Amino acid sequence: MSNILIKNGTVVLADGCAACDLYLKDGKIVRMAKAVQEKADRVIDATGLYVFPGLIDMHVHLREPGFEYKEDIASGSAAAVRGGFTQICCMPNTQPVCDNAAVVGYIVARAKEVGLCKVRPIGAITKGSQGEQLAEIGKMKDAGAVAISDDGKPVVSARIMRLAMEYASDFGMICLSHCEDKDLVDGGVVNEGYNSTLAGLKGIPRAAEEIMIAREILLAETLNKRVHICHVSTKGGVQLIREAKARGVRVTAETCPHYFTLIDDVIMSYDANTKVNPPIREREDVEAIKLGLQDGTLDCIVTDHAPHHRDEKEVEYNLAAFGISGIETSFSLSYTNLVKTGVLTLEQLAERMSANPASILGLGGGALREGAVADIMIADLGEEYSIDSKQFVSKGKNTPFDGMRVYGKVKYTIVDGDIKYEG
Repeated sequence: MSNILIKNGTVVLADGCAACDLYLKDGKIVRMAKAVQEKADRVIDATGLYVFPGLIDMHVHLREPGFEYKEDIASGSAAAVRGGFTQICCMPNTQPVCDNAAVVGYIVARAKEVGLCKVRPIGAITKGSQGEQLAEIGKMKDAGAVAISDDGKPVVSARIMRLAMEYASDFGMICLSHCEDKDLVDGGVVNEGYNSTLAGLKGIPRAAEEIMIAREILLAETLNKRVHICHVSTKGGVQLIREAKARGVRVTAETCPHYFTLIDDVIMSYDANTKVNPPIREREDVEAIKLGLQDGTLDCIVTDHAPHHRDEKEVEYNLAAFGISGIETSFSLSYTNLVKTGVLTLEQLAERMSANPASILGLGGGALREGAVADIMIADLGEEYSIDSKQFVSKGKNTPFDGMRVYGKVKYTIVDGDIKYEG
């Protein structure tokens, strides 16, 4: 482990940006000051660059074990550090499902072998994610799981979800809820509205998401337990969460770059890279998502990184897999569409992409201060570039953003004081 001195950068702190140096030693930030003089094994001249706390993505799909042809822990971790992420939390929809201590332990051990970013497994709520019996939550926690979720599948039974919230709370964990009423989805593939009619594609109504959001809020309120709502995409969903927070309900929520960047006219291309669950919505939803991020209703920006093999995307729209490979583009899309447009400040962006995920899941990191873990991302916010999926290190090249011009290029990702990516 080397000593690193980061000089002349603009450091993004919780209460503003400051020009100062950072000295990293033994995996920690040991000194932050205007002009640090300590000798270091490596000096990074960050003149003109911005120094952020390492990004934390609390919603990714790494596919391993079982679907390594889509992604694996090595390729997903490499994509993560290229995107500025120092910690990622992987969903349990693997094969076998991550519903026991053995699979959790495997993921933890494999991530340590890879040695890039920190991989935090999320265990399944129910055995096999079948929604019928609770998984062994305590044993998964002991093995390294940081939360539970059946993401990719809703927990249909309100009774099971109630038990999950109670058991998760007993173990100091939180349920991450995939909110989707499958009966209302009924085979839909895009947002239900004008464009779905025009395209001749079956629509998914907003209510399919909002009904389940309302249920989770009511359960959390009744039990006085925490719940976290995954990938919010609708105006109504944002309003439900805003009203619940005003009542004191212990609910947190996340959204993804595609929900504040795209509107559903993109489906008119019939490009299956625009197919994601929940679907890309309409302009009023996009504006509501932005406002939700601005006023703190939505706590986190995540990627819902869902890599797929090209054979699962280069097919008829109705047959294509849902999902976007997003971990390498999330920061740039967020900076370009939120900070440069005045929706968020830099400090708020860092909070949504680092501090809040750390707080919700009880992880280390999320802030830059003396004594903190040296998880750091350094970016050139003035650098404009074109997203090129051919350059992705993720196995998944499935993105609707190919060719889009964005700002904010990740230059360094430092994990526990070691440089894991240098662009």
